[in-house]
Amino acid sequence: MDTVTDKGQNKMERCNWVTRDPAYIHYHDKEWGVPVHDDRTLFEFILLEGAQAGLSWITILKRREGYTKAFADFDPERVAGFTPKKIEQLLQNPGIIRNKLKVNAAVTNARAFLKIQEEFGSFDTYAWQFVDGRQIVNAFTRTDQMPATSKESDAFSRDLKQRGFKFTGPTIIYAHMQATGMVNDHLVSCFRYHEVMEN
Repeated sequence: MDTVTDKGQNKMERCNWVTRDPAYIHYHDKEWGVPVHDDRTLFEFILLEGAQAGLSWITILKRREGYTKAFADFDPERVAGFTPKKIEQLLQNPGIIRNKLKVNAAVTNARAFLKIQEEFGSFDTYAWQFVDGRQIVNAFTRTDQMPATSKESDAFSRDLKQRGFKFTGPTIIYAHMQATGMVNDHLVSCFRYHEVMEN
Protein backbone atom coordinates (compact mmCIF):
# COMPACT_ATOMS: atom_id res chain seq x y z
CA MET A 1 0.00 0.00 0.00
CA ASP A 2 1.47 3.33 -1.03
CA THR A 3 1.68 6.07 1.55
CA VAL A 4 1.32 9.79 1.00
CA THR A 5 2.42 12.52 3.35
CA ASP A 6 0.16 15.55 3.58
CA LYS A 7 2.39 18.58 4.24
CA GLY A 8 4.67 16.54 6.43
CA GLN A 9 1.91 15.50 8.78
CA ASN A 10 0.33 12.07 9.20
CA LYS A 11 1.19 9.43 6.65
CA MET A 12 -1.88 8.29 4.74
CA GLU A 13 -2.38 5.24 2.56
CA ARG A 14 -3.66 5.11 -1.01
CA CYS A 15 -5.41 2.33 -2.86
CA ASN A 16 -2.70 -0.04 -4.01
CA TRP A 17 -3.69 0.05 -7.69
CA VAL A 18 -2.31 3.56 -7.97
CA THR A 19 1.04 3.73 -9.73
CA ARG A 20 3.69 6.36 -9.01
CA ASP A 21 2.73 8.26 -12.16
CA PRO A 22 1.78 11.82 -11.12
CA ALA A 23 -1.27 11.81 -13.41
CA TYR A 24 -2.56 8.63 -11.80
CA ILE A 25 -1.88 9.92 -8.27
CA HIS A 26 -3.71 13.18 -8.99
CA TYR A 27 -6.65 11.31 -10.51
CA HIS A 28 -6.93 9.00 -7.50
CA ASP A 29 -6.49 11.75 -4.92
CA LYS A 30 -8.79 14.35 -6.49
CA GLU A 31 -11.34 12.66 -8.74
CA TRP A 32 -11.83 8.90 -8.48
CA GLY A 33 -14.89 8.08 -6.43
CA VAL A 34 -16.05 11.67 -5.94
CA PRO A 35 -19.81 11.87 -6.63
CA VAL A 36 -20.39 13.67 -9.94
CA HIS A 37 -23.69 15.38 -10.72
CA ASP A 38 -22.54 17.62 -13.58
CA ASP A 39 -23.78 16.41 -16.96
CA ARG A 40 -20.75 17.53 -18.94
CA THR A 41 -18.41 15.69 -16.58
CA LEU A 42 -20.60 12.59 -16.76
CA PHE A 43 -20.42 12.77 -20.56
CA GLU A 44 -16.65 13.17 -20.35
CA PHE A 45 -16.33 9.95 -18.36
CA ILE A 46 -18.69 8.06 -20.68
CA LEU A 47 -16.54 9.15 -23.62
CA LEU A 48 -13.18 8.49 -21.97
CA GLU A 49 -14.16 5.11 -20.56
CA GLY A 50 -15.41 4.03 -23.98
CA ALA A 51 -12.06 5.09 -25.43
CA GLN A 52 -10.29 3.09 -22.75
CA ALA A 53 -11.89 -0.24 -23.71
CA GLY A 54 -9.07 -2.77 -24.11
CA LEU A 55 -6.44 -0.27 -22.93
CA SER A 56 -5.08 0.89 -19.58
CA TRP A 57 -6.67 3.89 -17.89
CA ILE A 58 -3.31 5.67 -17.69
CA THR A 59 -3.17 5.55 -21.50
CA ILE A 60 -6.34 7.64 -21.59
CA LEU A 61 -5.37 9.91 -18.70
CA LYS A 62 -2.22 10.92 -20.55
CA ARG A 63 -4.36 11.88 -23.56
CA ARG A 64 -7.07 13.63 -21.58
CA GLU A 65 -6.02 17.09 -22.73
CA GLY A 66 -6.05 15.84 -26.32
CA TYR A 67 -9.57 14.48 -25.86
CA THR A 68 -10.72 17.74 -24.29
CA LYS A 69 -9.58 19.69 -27.34
CA ALA A 70 -10.72 17.12 -29.89
CA PHE A 71 -14.18 16.66 -28.40
CA ALA A 72 -15.20 20.30 -27.85
CA ASP A 73 -14.55 20.37 -24.08
CA PHE A 74 -16.91 17.38 -23.80
CA ASP A 75 -19.94 19.42 -24.83
CA PRO A 76 -22.40 16.66 -25.88
CA GLU A 77 -24.40 19.04 -28.07
CA ARG A 78 -21.34 19.99 -30.10
CA VAL A 79 -20.06 16.41 -30.29
CA ALA A 80 -23.50 15.23 -31.45
CA GLY A 81 -23.14 17.60 -34.40
CA PHE A 82 -19.82 16.20 -35.61
CA THR A 83 -19.97 15.46 -39.34
CA PRO A 84 -18.33 12.56 -41.19
CA LYS A 85 -15.65 15.05 -42.30
CA LYS A 86 -14.98 16.03 -38.68
CA ILE A 87 -14.76 12.36 -37.70
CA GLU A 88 -12.19 11.76 -40.45
CA GLN A 89 -10.16 14.67 -39.09
CA LEU A 90 -10.29 13.17 -35.60
CA LEU A 91 -8.94 9.90 -36.95
CA GLN A 92 -5.78 11.78 -37.93
CA ASN A 93 -5.42 13.37 -34.47
CA PRO A 94 -2.43 11.93 -32.54
CA GLY A 95 -3.82 13.37 -29.28
CA ILE A 96 -6.51 10.69 -29.04
CA ILE A 97 -6.87 6.96 -29.63
CA ARG A 98 -7.49 6.85 -33.38
CA ASN A 99 -9.94 3.99 -33.42
CA LYS A 100 -12.77 4.52 -35.89
CA LEU A 101 -15.32 2.51 -33.90
CA LYS A 102 -14.57 4.43 -30.71
CA VAL A 103 -14.64 7.85 -32.37
CA ASN A 104 -17.93 7.04 -34.11
CA ALA A 105 -19.28 5.73 -30.78
CA ALA A 106 -18.45 9.04 -29.10
CA VAL A 107 -20.66 10.88 -31.59
CA THR A 108 -23.42 8.26 -31.40
CA ASN A 109 -23.33 8.40 -27.62
CA ALA A 110 -23.50 12.20 -27.60
CA ARG A 111 -26.73 12.06 -29.59
CA ALA A 112 -28.20 9.42 -27.28
CA PHE A 113 -27.01 11.47 -24.28
CA LEU A 114 -28.99 14.49 -25.51
CA LYS A 115 -32.13 12.37 -25.82
CA ILE A 116 -31.74 11.26 -22.20
CA GLN A 117 -31.33 14.87 -21.09
CA GLU A 118 -34.51 15.75 -22.92
CA GLU A 119 -36.42 12.86 -21.38
CA PHE A 120 -35.16 13.09 -17.79
CA GLY A 121 -34.15 16.74 -17.52
CA SER A 122 -30.52 15.76 -16.99
CA PHE A 123 -28.26 12.77 -17.50
CA ASP A 124 -27.47 13.04 -13.80
CA THR A 125 -31.09 12.28 -12.87
CA TYR A 126 -31.14 9.35 -15.28
CA ALA A 127 -27.81 7.81 -14.19
CA TRP A 128 -28.23 8.05 -10.43
CA GLN A 129 -31.59 6.28 -10.53
CA PHE A 130 -29.63 3.04 -10.98
CA VAL A 131 -28.31 3.42 -7.43
CA ASP A 132 -31.53 4.91 -6.05
CA GLY A 133 -29.90 8.34 -5.94
CA ARG A 134 -27.33 7.33 -3.30
CA GLN A 135 -23.69 6.33 -3.45
CA ILE A 136 -23.05 2.62 -2.91
CA VAL A 137 -20.32 2.33 -0.27
CA ASN A 138 -18.32 -0.88 -0.33
CA ALA A 139 -15.80 -1.94 2.30
CA PHE A 140 -13.03 -3.72 0.45
CA THR A 141 -9.66 -4.33 2.09
CA ARG A 142 -7.98 -5.66 -1.06
CA THR A 143 -8.17 -4.65 -4.71
CA ASP A 144 -8.89 -8.23 -5.77
CA GLN A 145 -12.16 -8.09 -3.84
CA MET A 146 -13.57 -5.48 -6.22
CA PRO A 147 -16.02 -6.85 -8.78
CA ALA A 148 -15.76 -6.12 -12.50
CA THR A 149 -19.53 -5.60 -12.68
CA SER A 150 -22.54 -5.37 -10.39
CA LYS A 151 -26.28 -5.81 -10.73
CA GLU A 152 -26.51 -2.01 -10.92
CA SER A 153 -23.92 -1.71 -13.69
CA ASP A 154 -25.63 -4.57 -15.55
CA ALA A 155 -28.96 -2.72 -15.45
CA PHE A 156 -27.38 0.64 -16.32
CA SER A 157 -25.45 -0.88 -19.24
CA ARG A 158 -28.48 -2.75 -20.55
CA ASP A 159 -30.57 0.41 -20.54
CA LEU A 160 -27.84 2.45 -22.25
CA LYS A 161 -27.54 -0.16 -24.99
CA GLN A 162 -31.29 -0.09 -25.54
CA ARG A 163 -30.95 3.67 -25.99
CA GLY A 164 -28.29 3.23 -28.66
CA PHE A 165 -25.07 3.73 -26.69
CA LYS A 166 -21.89 1.96 -27.82
CA PHE A 167 -18.88 0.85 -25.76
CA THR A 168 -20.97 0.85 -22.60
CA GLY A 169 -20.82 -2.79 -21.51
CA PRO A 170 -21.27 -3.71 -17.83
CA THR A 171 -17.52 -3.63 -17.06
CA ILE A 172 -17.06 -0.20 -18.64
CA ILE A 173 -20.14 1.09 -16.85
CA TYR A 174 -18.97 -0.28 -13.50
CA ALA A 175 -15.71 1.62 -14.03
CA HIS A 176 -17.83 4.68 -14.86
CA MET A 177 -19.78 4.26 -11.63
CA GLN A 178 -16.54 3.97 -9.64
CA ALA A 179 -15.07 7.04 -11.34
CA THR A 180 -18.13 9.22 -10.83
CA GLY A 181 -18.73 8.25 -7.22
CA MET A 182 -21.89 6.25 -7.79
CA VAL A 183 -19.83 3.54 -6.09
CA ASN A 184 -17.16 4.17 -3.45
CA ASP A 185 -14.57 1.48 -4.10
CA HIS A 186 -11.65 3.09 -2.33
CA LEU A 187 -10.10 0.53 -0.02
CA VAL A 188 -11.11 1.09 3.60
CA SER A 189 -7.45 1.75 4.43
CA CYS A 190 -7.20 4.49 1.79
CA PHE A 191 -7.21 8.08 3.04
CA ARG A 192 -9.85 8.92 0.42
CA TYR A 193 -12.36 6.27 1.57
CA HIS A 194 -14.19 8.56 3.99
CA GLU A 195 -13.45 11.79 2.10
CA VAL A 196 -15.44 10.82 -1.00
CA MET A 197 -18.56 9.70 0.84
CA GLU A 198 -21.63 11.75 0.03
CA ASN A 199 -22.92 13.81 2.93
